[in-house]
Amino acid sequence: MRVEARGLTFEVRTGGPEDGDAVLLLHGFPQHGGEWDEVVPLLHAAGLRTYALDQRGYSSGARPAAVEAYRIPELVADAAGVLDTLGVKAAHVVGHDWGAIVAWSLAAVHPERVRSLTAVSVPHPAAMAHTLATDPRQRARSAYITLFRKPGKAERVLLALNAAALRRMLGGVGDRAQVARYADPMCEPGALTAALNWYRAMTGADLTAVGPVGVPTTFVWSDRDIAIGRTAAAACAPHVTGDYRFVELPGVTHWIPDEAPAPLAAAILARVGR
Repeated sequence: MRVEARGLTFEVRTGGPEDGDAVLLLHGFPQHGGEWDEVVPLLHAAGLRTYALDQRGYSSGARPAAVEAYRIPELVADAAGVLDTLGVKAAHVVGHDWGAIVAWSLAAVHPERVRSLTAVSVPHPAAMAHTLATDPRQRARSAYITLFRKPGKAERVLLALNAAALRRMLGGVGDRAQVARYADPMCEPGALTAALNWYRAMTGADLTAVGPVGVPTTFVWSDRDIAIGRTAAAACAPHVTGDYRFVELPGVTHWIPDEAPAPLAAAILARVGR
């Protein structure tokens, strides 16, 4: 379905019983709301209503040109605005990768809108900023961001030879068809630039400005995540003042919703109380 919010048009995948408790699902780079497709049937079976949002830059009707339009406060306002349009006062919020950053930030800024938080792969933004500043190994893991922040060059590198580099990056999500499901939309004019603008708009100040989270929170991390190391994952807990659980998935890569949908759904349902 299409949802109008903040003068933009967002694509939202909906499912589950209409009277079920709402779950807002926020995807990461370079995916879309379809990354939750193997998770949501398990949530629906537990009676939950899901809304998987194609976020700013990923919905073709929500693709402003200015880099500054992709700063974290704008992304958070989008999530709140979509909930407003849907008539959802408060939702269980689940976010993966960049979607986790939005979810953490939404829970910190608008705790009244977040019944519970399940953050996947990426820890609290302030924890991430601190680890980047203090841990050389995490800086090495995050070195790809330097390329992503270079306008033009990143697009050329990632899209060359039918997006070969982008498809390699997505190798862990599944077979060739699953990779294409995410990579092909990024080949549409302007789509990859909009997605990369999330990185280009990111500032250390915006990350460290995210305050502590008081809502019930679960952080799900996998020990084969090439982008997020254990030091960053362990740094998350001090930024949560509410009930906090850490779930580690051994032998799983960064692409948790695609690679381990059942354990992830179990973590979400345990947090929601189902």
